[in-house]
Amino acid sequence: MRVLYSFPHTLGNPGISTTALHQIEGLIEHGVVVDVICTSARVEIRGARRVIETLRLGGRRVPHRALGVYRAYRYHDRRAAQELERLRDDVDLVHVWPAGCLRTLVAARRLGLPGFREVPSAHTQTAYEDAAREASALGVQLPADHHHRYDARHLRRELQEFAAADFLLVTSPYVERTFLDRGHPPKQLIRHRYGYDPEAFAPPGAVSVNGDGLTAVFVGRGEPNKGLHHALRAWIDSGAAERGRLVLCGDVLPEYRERLAPLLVHRSVRELGFVTDVGGVMRDADVLVLPSLTEGSALVTYEAQAAGCALLVSEAAGAPCEHRREGLVHAPGDVAALTEHFRRVDTDRNLLLELRENAVSNASELTWSAAGAHLRDAYAEGMRRFESGGQS
Repeated sequence: MRVLYSFPHTLGNPGISTTALHQIEGLIEHGVVVDVICTSARVEIRGARRVIETLRLGGRRVPHRALGVYRAYRYHDRRAAQELERLRDDVDLVHVWPAGCLRTLVAARRLGLPGFREVPSAHTQTAYEDAAREASALGVQLPADHHHRYDARHLRRELQEFAAADFLLVTSPYVERTFLDRGHPPKQLIRHRYGYDPEAFAPPGAVSVNGDGLTAVFVGRGEPNKGLHHALRAWIDSGAAERGRLVLCGDVLPEYRERLAPLLVHRSVRELGFVTDVGGVMRDADVLVLPSLTEGSALVTYEAQAAGCALLVSEAAGAPCEHRREGLVHAPGDVAALTEHFRRVDTDRNLLLELRENAVSNASELTWSAAGAHLRDAYAEGMRRFESGGQS
């Protein structure tokens, strides 16, 4: 299987750039021949057949802002489409990421090659609406640069990309449902998953619990759509706050912080801000709480299981877990359910131990290596559908 993998950012940076790099490495590990086209790469990509950098000139990386971000995306897309034309007889499929991929997808369709578009979050229109609804309920304005603040230009481009792709790679049942609700045919949607780095996230030996208070951790940016306000309210109302602690890792949006101030000052809440060693914090915790209102498949839910945490998450978090097996799952916005879940793991230590042990066991299937095999199989499924008459 030969894939042209197009990524309109710098590989090796934090965030999605690391996610894409892990995907590429996992594919190569599992025998997929990968031609990488990215704007630039900060790391060596071992095993790739080709690495083409579209924003490198004379050996130096050209930052996106030098061209203008959207112009840089369009330039990358045009170069990727040209490379696809050149390699048309040497690739079997195309895998693209958002923003710089529309021309590439159109070229793939013209050449009779299946185009797979990465979907790292919920349907864009759904994400906009859910984030706006939650912010409005709190009386908070999302910052102008917030990725879930309504942007007509961005939405229009996303809808064009969704339509141009033969297949959309969705990362959770929640994400899949948001696309089905928007009218996308089931055959266009193919599930895969992300992963975690086992060198950075591992349990501290045998998992155990004691009779002391519960330690919960929230990892992520403090913003309305992550549901930190729900986590704080449920934590305090459950009674777990009386003898336990809730550790917050991540910066909190200033206006949102003002609304949370009465909850943040509770004696059981400890703010760490931005944390470099998230794995260390997780290994000292019993549970990860992530009551997202809209999400894709949060990487922290993979990492937390590897570190020995049970999950208290919403369905929208896209966590790779089953309710009552690796954690307790609630409907987005259901604070009463989350409150009860906090209460249960705080008062039933046998349940907490069972959930944590199951989480560690499940984590062995959630590495980036395992994700590479899942993605390879997703390609194979898409190619079978494509050859039998396409996605529709």
